[in-house]
Formats: sequence, structure tokens, C-alpha cells
Amino acid sequence: MRPALTRDLAPLQELARRTIDASYRSFLGDESVDWFLDSGASDDHIAAHVRQAHAHCMEVDGRLVGLTILDGPTIDLMMIDAAHHRRGLGRLLLSHTEKTLFARYEALRLESFADNAAANAFYTACGWSVAARLASETPAKIELVKHHVTVSTPHPARPR
Repeated sequence: MRPALTRDLAPLQELARRTIDASYRSFLGDESVDWFLDSGASDDHIAAHVRQAHAHCMEVDGRLVGLTILDGPTIDLMMIDAAHHRRGLGRLLLSHTEKTLFARYEALRLESFADNAAANAFYTACGWSVAARLASETPAKIELVKHHVTVSTPHPARPR
């Protein structure tokens, strides 16, 4: 895990396009995904956050396989390249991201498409809770939250 550099921009944009293409069609539909990818909105979003130093990437064997964009206490975007799904990398990326953000914030948030069952099951399995269904969003989105849990250590018993 490391901050994304300017040289990472094109590979991260390609990673996002591949992942959106492979993973979003089942709940957004072909027309919506094609329109979104062709619009350049994904590329523009990633470029803006790389310039603002909000993007972080995950490398495995020298290849970029993951991307996360942080905006204050919000995980704005998190992706693992579709070719690397189901290998535990998402949990590793999320755990690292949470650790980074919990160093500064007590509560974290993210948004997910309401119909993205796989992502929503992943987040809830990782301890996130659905806080709200976001009004007037098309396609529908939900907000998930996670609070920092402080583990207190018991005080040693006093001798009597």
C-alpha cells in the first residue's frame, strides 16, 4: 500500500474501467455502464483525486491491483482489479484503509450502490453497518458506517 503517484494515473484509470466493466453490469445494466465508461467520468474522478493526493494504491508483485480514494473520513472509492477478486486483497485493502482513517477519525463512512449485493455483503462481513438509504439517488445508494472500537484493558486486581 502506498500513495498513488502521477505515474500511476493511467494504470489506475485502466484498473477502474476493467473493474467497472466486469463487476457493475449485473446491477447497473449494460447501457448505464457503457455510458459511464464512455463519458470519461471515471477517469476524471481518479485523475482529480490523484492530483489532490487522496488516492492510494495496492501493489502485488510490482503490479497495481487495488485502488482507494479517501476524502476525509469517507472512503470515496475502493476497488480491487476484477482479475484479482476472491484472493483476500479486498479485506487487506479495506483493513489498511480503516487503520489509516481511524488514526484521525472516530467514525468512517462510505457509499455503495444499493443493488451491489456482493460489495454490500463484503462490507457488512467486515463490520460495516448500513446507516441509511440515500434519498433521490439514481441508481439507489446506501451509506455504510463503521465506528472506531477502543479495546480497554482491565486494570490488574488490587491485592487485598
